[in-house]
Amino acid sequence: MKDDNQDVTFQLHKEKLDITKQIVETADVRVYKNTYTEVKQIMIPVIHEELVIEKKGLTPVDSDIEVTRIPMSEERIEVTLHPTELNNILVDTQQFEEVIQVSETLKEEKLRIKMVGDTKVKVVEPPSNM
Repeated sequence: MKDDNQDVTFQLHKEKLDITKQIVETADVRVYKNTYTEVKQIMIPVIHEELVIEKKGLTPVDSDIEVTRIPMSEERIEVTLHPTELNNILVDTQQFEEVIQVSETLKEEKLRIKMVGDTKVKVVEPPSNM
């Protein structure tokens, strides 16, 4: 006589998500400063002296030649460049948090029963962990 009550075991599997994060380099940023030149043309009034000689008629009293020294002067422009601080610029990195939605399809195996004929099936669930 053949024993038809053989136990058959099915192992069911279910996929679970395991999410990890890693830091990857996304850019190489170079920060530097350039110097630009600009030619400024400014009109500045200056004063100078010119010797003006006026001839007058001679009289016998003026017959002696006299030399008079007259100093001449003029304004001269002196340009001095002074470096001035324009801005202090802080270059730093900051971290901002954002939430990214991740979508993944998980597989889960479930036991299906297909019956032919008239039989009763009783499913016994293991006790749930509380």
